[in-house]
Amino acid sequence: MRTPVLLSIPLALCACSTRGDGYPSLLPRPIEGRSDAEPARPEPVATPDAALDSRIAAQRAEAETVATRFRSLALETESRIAVARGVAVGDERWISAQTALADLDRTRGELVQIVTDLELTASSRIQAGAPAYPALDAAIATLATQATEQAQRIAALERALND
Repeated sequence: MRTPVLLSIPLALCACSTRGDGYPSLLPRPIEGRSDAEPARPEPVATPDAALDSRIAAQRAEAETVATRFRSLALETESRIAVARGVAVGDERWISAQTALADLDRTRGELVQIVTDLELTASSRIQAGAPAYPALDAAIATLATQATEQAQRIAALERALND
């Protein structure tokens, strides 16, 4: 009786075992091969806008007029500051130099207003879902750089007056 029991043990053990394909595969699954990156979308191209181009040209022409006036006023302000150096605060020459600086800053404000108007135009285009307009962006960048340079020149003139 002992022999049939011993023969049945390997049979019982065979019933409990499984084949090797019951384990999950370690090969990449299709979902692991996909990319989670944003799909590449072509950049929208702005269509030419004659009205906007003429507005940009007018703003650039106005900015050039303001820049010319700024250069002229800056030279005048430099001469007033040279005369006002070393005088007491409140002296007539010092007041004249301060007035010239204020006029220079007001002229710079005109250029800043032009840049602001162009930026508002760009902002309204973005809000409307229109693509960026390269001529508009170039005008904003150029004029903003000029405004920054003018602000630096005014600051240098103010330092020269206060030294």
